[in-house]
Amino acid sequence: MAAEATLKVYRFDPEKDKEGRFQEFKVPIQEGMVVLDAIHYIEENFDPTLSVRWNCKAARCGSCSAEINGFPRLMCKTRLDTLSEEITVSPMKAYPIVKDLVTDVSQNWEIEKRIPGFSPKKGVKVPWEIDQIDVTRSMEFRTCIECFLCQDICHVIREHKADYVGPRHMVKVASLDTHPMDSIDRSKFLHNEGGAGYCNITKCCQEVCPEHIKITDNAIIPEKESIVDNYYDPITRFIKKVRGK
Repeated sequence: MAAEATLKVYRFDPEKDKEGRFQEFKVPIQEGMVVLDAIHYIEENFDPTLSVRWNCKAARCGSCSAEINGFPRLMCKTRLDTLSEEITVSPMKAYPIVKDLVTDVSQNWEIEKRIPGFSPKKGVKVPWEIDQIDVTRSMEFRTCIECFLCQDICHVIREHKADYVGPRHMVKVASLDTHPMDSIDRSKFLHNEGGAGYCNITKCCQEVCPEHIKITDNAIIPEKESIVDNYYDPITRFIKKVRGK
């Protein structure tokens, strides 16, 4: 392993700069160092004005999301010895830049507010008795740390800015829909407001998830199938019409 790494870090201050630029730093490498360690070294030894968002440094909070060599990753989980000697670190491109490596992800909280919340079934015996298979199925989605790397790599959000809630929020919907005691059908929300039809199932979101959630296979595809059943399948629509729904 090389004695030092060259980091090209994206710099942008909206109060001073008209456009961003990359600034180069030489950082000595120690065994086990991750990209976040190198960023902290730059802050402590070269430029304390460098802005970066982080918290736990244990891949649990999802705060230190960035693009490392052009690929969405957690800085605290990306070891320097897995990268080339020259490393670029830039903010997530899917979101507005606040300063340097910090982006404004607040739009995600606005989307969260729009998703119909958990609504328990009426008349069910309390305490609830839930099969373990149903608990396991739902819990996969609840491991999400809201790093928004899946949102960042989604080409619909990144390039087209279409009215699509994105993979993180498809996971949120799936976590609610798979709860055996929930009573709401959220396919209407995803079809009319969520823009689920824009997703063309490239699985890129699934590939970047640090929690290894099968976003496409277990969340997006079943939710899209539910939309098809409710809005496009002629047999289902006929049955609903007969039942007066």
